[in-house]
Amino acid sequence: MQKITSMLWFDDQAEAAADHYISVFSRRPGSNRGQSRVLDVTRYGEAGPGPAGSVMIVRFELEGQEFTALNGGRQPFSFSEAISFIVNCETQEEVDYFWSALTQGGEEGPCGWLKDRYGLSWQITPTGMEEMLNHPDQEKAQRAMKAMLGMKKIDLRELQRAFAGELATKK
Repeated sequence: MQKITSMLWFDDQAEAAADHYISVFSRRPGSNRGQSRVLDVTRYGEAGPGPAGSVMIVRFELEGQEFTALNGGRQPFSFSEAISFIVNCETQEEVDYFWSALTQGGEEGPCGWLKDRYGLSWQITPTGMEEMLNHPDQEKAQRAMKAMLGMKKIDLRELQRAFAGELATKK
């Protein structure tokens, strides 16, 4: 068991959300299907507060990272962008896949951020982006940053072109 685990509060969609996330990560290009799975499900008993037999907690794993989803009932709080999960993508194909799969029923945000159908925030990030944004040549880094700030889904090729100075004349 990992030392720190994310706990995600849902009104009553914990099992559906876990199944959705497992499906998304299991179908990704190059997926190791055994790395995304339900670990266990705990159900409410007679003591409640949920209906006896209904799902209380789903422990699941995505790419070897453990998560816990709780059906805690309606509360005056919900997910916000203050907490998000970063998905590091090796290729544009992976970026495109996760962007498409996680925005279905959700909404696109700026700079590679999105909210999925449950309101949870994700950052779909190509691994090469961090290297460009942290490059010691600040001119290159700032061109890449400017390009990234104008994007919703990150386009790695366009970032690379901006980084290289190939977009300098484009407005």
